[in-house]
Formats: sequence, C-alpha cells, structure tokens
Amino acid sequence: MNEIKKVSAEDRCPGMSYTEMLEGDTRTPPDYLFEETVLEMPDDPLPVEPYISEDFAKLEREKLWPNVWMFAAREDEMPDPGDTVVYEIAGKSFLLIRQKDGGVKAFYNACLHRGRKLRTEGGNSIQLRCPFHGFTWRNDGTLKEIPSEWDFKHLKDKNMCLPEARVELWQGFVIVTENHDLPDFRTWLGPAASHYERYDFENRYTGMWVQKRIPANWKATAEAFMEAWHSITTHPQLLPFLGDANTRYDHIGDHFNRAITPSGVLSPHMKGKDSDYVLEKMNEFSGGADADTNRRFAASDEPVEGYEPADPLGARKVLAEAGRQGFAEQYGYDYSDASDSEILDNFTYNIFPNFAPWIGFLPTLVYRWLPGDTPDWCIMEIRLLFPTPKGEERPRAVEMTYIPDDEPFSWAADIMGPQLANVFDQDMSNLPHVQTGMKSMKEGMMELGHYQDSRVRHFQTTLKKYIDGELPKTA
Repeated sequence: MNEIKKVSAEDRCPGMSYTEMLEGDTRTPPDYLFEETVLEMPDDPLPVEPYISEDFAKLEREKLWPNVWMFAAREDEMPDPGDTVVYEIAGKSFLLIRQKDGGVKAFYNACLHRGRKLRTEGGNSIQLRCPFHGFTWRNDGTLKEIPSEWDFKHLKDKNMCLPEARVELWQGFVIVTENHDLPDFRTWLGPAASHYERYDFENRYTGMWVQKRIPANWKATAEAFMEAWHSITTHPQLLPFLGDANTRYDHIGDHFNRAITPSGVLSPHMKGKDSDYVLEKMNEFSGGADADTNRRFAASDEPVEGYEPADPLGARKVLAEAGRQGFAEQYGYDYSDASDSEILDNFTYNIFPNFAPWIGFLPTLVYRWLPGDTPDWCIMEIRLLFPTPKGEERPRAVEMTYIPDDEPFSWAADIMGPQLANVFDQDMSNLPHVQTGMKSMKEGMMELGHYQDSRVRHFQTTLKKYIDGELPKTA
C-alpha cells in the first residue's frame, strides 16, 4: 500500500479523519483512496472579477475553452452508426457523429458555404445536408455534393472536408478538444484517470439526466460543489449521516481535484448520537419515491454481525453490507470485495475545467457546467450513470429533461427523486445571491478557508495559468 501522508490534526476538523475511517473499513479500500495530496497554496484573497467581468469571459473563450479537453457526450447517447450529438460551448458548436467503425468524429458544426449550422439537434444521420442551400457531406466529413456545382469550379481542387476537433473515447465519455497538440487525455488528466478503471464506467448508461439554467457564473456554480462544509447551513437534513467536516480534499496536478465526503457517519457538528440514530435518519432520507434514483439506500432489517450502536463506524458497516447485497440483486455482479467507502461515500471528482464524474460502485453522479453568453448565468447538467445489469446490453441514454427557467429542481422530482431535487434546490437558493453579492463587495476580494476551500483555490490557480498563457503544455 502507498505510504499515507499524516497530516497534523491542527489542520483539520477535530474528530475522526477520513484516513482513520478507511483503516476501519470492513474491506481493504484501493490505495488511491488513502493518498492525501494537498498542494501548498497561499491564503491571499481572490478577486471576484473572473465571475462578473465580460472581459474575463472573453479571455476564457480565447485562452481556456479551445485549449482543454472537454466532456462532450456519453457514448450511450450515440451507440449506433450515424447517431449525432450537438455539443455547444462558449459560443461554438460541434457535431459529433458515430462512425461505421465505432469511432466518433467531431466536426465544427457549420456549413463551409455560408456558415449555417448543419444540425441544431441530435438524431441519426444518413448524411449532413445544409438546410440553407443543400451543400452535403458524408458522415465521415467528406464532401458529397455541391448544388449548382457549375458556379463553384474554383473549389474543384480545394479540400472541402469538414474541419474536425480532436476526439478521444474514455470510460464511455466522448472527450473533445480544439487543440491538436495537447497530450492524450489520460496523460493530460494524470494519475486520477486510473481511478475509474475499477468501476466499469464504459459499461454504464445515463439513467437520469436534467439541465437547468442557473443565474450565476459557471465557475461560482461549479465551486458550490467543490466543498462540503456548506452543509451545516445549507443542507442541515444531511448532518445526521454525512461527515461534512470530515471531508478529505485533494489536488493532483493542474487538472484534477477531489473531495471525499464520508456517508453513514454522524457529522462532527452533531453530538450525543449513536449509530442507531445515523441508521434511522439515513433510512428516512432514502425511502419512498427516491428508491430508484437516489444515491442512498435503506439498511437491511437483518443485523450485521458485531454491530454496536456505540461504534462510530457501526452504521457504515450496516449500510455498506446492505448496499453490497442490494446491488448484487439489482445488477447481478459480485460486490463482496467492495470496500465500505466505495459503496457509501461521495467521491466528488472534478476534471478541469467543468466536468465532475464521481466514482464508486453505486449509481454515480456526473455534473457539467456550461457558460452562458454573459458572465451572469450558466447551464448546470446533472446525470446519474447506472451499471448495466450483468448479461444485458447497455441501454441507450435517457432523453435530457430541461427544467424550465422559472421552475426549481423539484419540478423534476419525479425524475430525480424528491430528496435529491431538494438538495439541489437548497444549493440554488444561494447562487443567485452569490452572483449579485460579488458585485456588491466593496473591495472586490473573497477570503477563503485554508483547507476546506482549497479546491476552489486550486481551480482558480489552474484557470489563471490558462489566462496568463502558462498553460496549455503541449505534447
């Protein structure tokens, strides 16, 4: 096992550390869950300009988005030859097409005649025919037909193939970049790429998918999900079974950071409750209409051998065993070697700049944040990726549900589950006022916590490297 970096208790919330929880696991967790990587960063205040300035948004469009790998689609959205997905980001549109050989190409979604988008929505394609004048390309991007060809003799010897962005397929995700000189995606991401291999992400499917317009900058919205300590005020209903202040924060390289928040334990902010209380509250949260979509699950009525209510990890052991049995029945796989942590915990993994695919054995959340055409709004996308049951063909992704701008997440409670929708509505109750509040700050500077806000600082540090031209580093 990799050497564990011991951290002074003075730098963390008093109480049991996440490493100590891993050491008390009923199974052996993977080494990468033990690895604690905290970069030394200053405590200087951060400016609010990047969140509210159109000039800064322009710099992002010029220096950031064309130079990073981006999550454009899941393969289960486009399983068959000719299937297309329209991916739009920062004012640009890309047309992804599944090829006959199983690969995916990403074309700049514009006709080379007058610039009209070739497609405005996904679907299966026999060919790409511009709706304006009828210029037509094959699905591989080669030119098929020019109407009134007699008037375009000057194009006879010119390359009229559709220009392409670069595409890689990774763990069922379709990843694209405009920069053809970047290292391959796994190298660009770094060691965290290997963390996904244990969970068969390539064979997962999108079983829940919603989008909503948020009246806040994409970075402010993303950063709301980079720390767990807002739970004490924003999500108090989670404290009986969520170790919010026990969360581990890690930074690995420029393009990855994570928060690991333990579940099935009492928040350090609560005192005088045992594991029976944790189980009771976890079951209350997990029951009823959320059974199919929630990331939680109820404990079995059968007692776990050796369970002691006074054991602070007792509820974790009960819930993890219930999860192993429940997942085995539901999906047909053997989870007997899965650690308690991999069954229970919240692995909020962030891939720079706007992509958060969680890991673990249970249905996993994926977030994506898409910038608006002004700094004051963005689109937040939430998916749940479900394991494909053993022996079955991976289902096609469900259709995306767009939540109306004047409706809360609870509008989609029948899709998301009421408890999960409520958690996101609690988050959204803050964000519009974060955006307007930043504009009201007299000095225009934010003071961050040293540890619990460290992922925000790490993210902003990498962003500044792109804006200042220190990144990208090419292959």
